[in-house]
Amino acid sequence: MFYNIPQAILARMRHLEERDAMDRADGTARLQRLRQVPPETGKFIALLAASAPDGAFIEIGTSAGYSALWLALACRLRGTTLTTFELLPEKARMAEETFRAAGVRDVVTLIQGDARDYLQDHKDIAFCFLDAEKESYSDCYEAVVPNMAPGGLLVADNAVNCRETLKPMLDRALSDDRVDALVVPIGKGELVCRRNTQ
Repeated sequence: MFYNIPQAILARMRHLEERDAMDRADGTARLQRLRQVPPETGKFIALLAASAPDGAFIEIGTSAGYSALWLALACRLRGTTLTTFELLPEKARMAEETFRAAGVRDVVTLIQGDARDYLQDHKDIAFCFLDAEKESYSDCYEAVVPNMAPGGLLVADNAVNCRETLKPMLDRALSDDRVDALVVPIGKGELVCRRNTQ
């Protein structure tokens, strides 16, 4: 997956990495920043997605589409597609440009709106990446877990750097007998949950 990344995807990844670094350095307002995952987290979620069972792939919180590009690599490998949700219209426009420039519109579908309004329609979820506004995490977790395929994976970003804010959801996940869960100290910390098969 990582040794044959198409040039168009690589170029867009580099563009977004440079933009994200500038946003963090120049004091761009929080909601205007890309706030995307670092490359090592992108690789991590791509590896997990490539190993997920059969079923739907979703992402909650697209931003400009950086993490979706990593997930698109897994989708191509698996012969599946990703549905990604972005609440902010400006970020959704940037993501559409990313998906056009990177040539991944065949495997990525963007829905502009609040994922919580759509999650009930997504069943048999094999992989979910959650990287949205932190106050929505608990709602998203409770909407996704009942609809996960056996062995399906949910990965939630910012489990270390936003631990206090996310504590209710993290405590719930780590004690939820529907999933096996742990926090992985990569990037900003990833909560990884695997849906139990029983």
